[in-house]
Amino acid sequence: MSEFIGHLHPALVHLPIGILLIALFLIWLSKKEKYKVSYEVIKIVLLIGVFSALISCITGYILSTQDKYEKPLVIWHMWMGIGVAVASMLLYMKLARKEFDVTYKILAVVLLILIFVTGHLGGSLTHGSDYLSFSSHNNDTIKIKPLANVEEAKVYDSVINPIFQTNCYSCHSSKKQKGGLRLDEYDMIMKGGKDGKVIEPNNPDKSDLIQRLLLPDENDKHMPPRDKPQPSDEQIALLHWWIENGTDTAHKVKDLPQPEPIHGFLLSLQADHAEKKLPPNIPASGVDKADDKAVQQLKDKGVVVLPVAQNSNYLSVNFVTATNITDKDFALLLLIKKQLVWLKCGDTKITGSALQYIAQCTNLIFLQLDNTLITDKGLQQLSSLQQLQSLNLVGTNITAEGLEALKGLKQLQSVYVYQTKIKKEDWPQLQKDFPKVLIDSGGYNVPLFPDDTVVLKAPVYK
Repeated sequence: MSEFIGHLHPALVHLPIGILLIALFLIWLSKKEKYKVSYEVIKIVLLIGVFSALISCITGYILSTQDKYEKPLVIWHMWMGIGVAVASMLLYMKLARKEFDVTYKILAVVLLILIFVTGHLGGSLTHGSDYLSFSSHNNDTIKIKPLANVEEAKVYDSVINPIFQTNCYSCHSSKKQKGGLRLDEYDMIMKGGKDGKVIEPNNPDKSDLIQRLLLPDENDKHMPPRDKPQPSDEQIALLHWWIENGTDTAHKVKDLPQPEPIHGFLLSLQADHAEKKLPPNIPASGVDKADDKAVQQLKDKGVVVLPVAQNSNYLSVNFVTATNITDKDFALLLLIKKQLVWLKCGDTKITGSALQYIAQCTNLIFLQLDNTLITDKGLQQLSSLQQLQSLNLVGTNITAEGLEALKGLKQLQSVYVYQTKIKKEDWPQLQKDFPKVLIDSGGYNVPLFPDDTVVLKAPVYK
């Protein structure tokens, strides 16, 4: 109950500001006979202002005990707020007694000053101390310096922490801890806030941090609030990647796997990529921006939709967080088929029926269908993907016959067929039909060379 009352403060605090300013304006206006206002009206308005100021003080104090803010600023805001309540009360007493002396005039001026000072301090607590500056609130307010060598950079220090710094510090730092959460120190991040942990290492999809970032902007639980700087889709993808790989602070970028499009996002942080060149596997020709409503429909299904580069309208679509997805849901891809170049739908329960929609996305370059229920019949539909360079079919029931249907794809460079129905005796024909394609069968065995070191240990007898 106290939490509910405390959170009323931001709404109630505007009442005394508005009402007391009206009362002061009426007092000043009454000095002119032409605009003279009834004494009783001013008295009622001022009395309402006094009560609203007192209520604001109470709710503000309760709020300060729940969310951690910068203490010196909170104390100053609290005492200035109390000053507003006391000054308005004394002014009301003077007005009620009709004592329009010098003290009455001084109280009116003091009250006006206190209202502005208290309001400014409140704005600093809510929006940051620089909220009145003329700089725009975007991700460029704090510049992220390009990295000299991204591969040698530490993931947390150089990639992840700058994301928190530019998007989260205004609400979750040493100055202010909304929800009891700090994101300015690693130990504090892993500790979480008053509602528990926000990060589950190795499990980004169950991490509250990622879930809140992916919520629609209008959702009350979306983080950051929509009036705050928002992380880019690339930054969200990097956070997802970091959590997925364990959130270790010692790892360098080169120590972690870098699937596409993560590799491209990391390269964009490097100094020699500051001009934001497109990765070589993105079409050189431009494309119009995808319809926002079409993208949102996919996101509402739990699908991750990200641009493949910061200065490109081409998109990467990943079904990794989509649950209960059906073949028919893939029809939504047709709304962004011009922009879609990377598609990851591995580990879903889709069948060949979904491929009829994928086949119409003719700009596809990367396609992952690993561990799905597709068969040879569905695979034949992909012969229309003339731009396709990489195809992952690991863990599916496709055979060599089904793969033969794709030999007309001139841009195809690699196909991954580990744990499929392709037989050993099929390889000579496949190599003949796909002479320029790397067909990766997986399941590697690393041979021992004569100069390899073999460690022999004495047997342990029990």
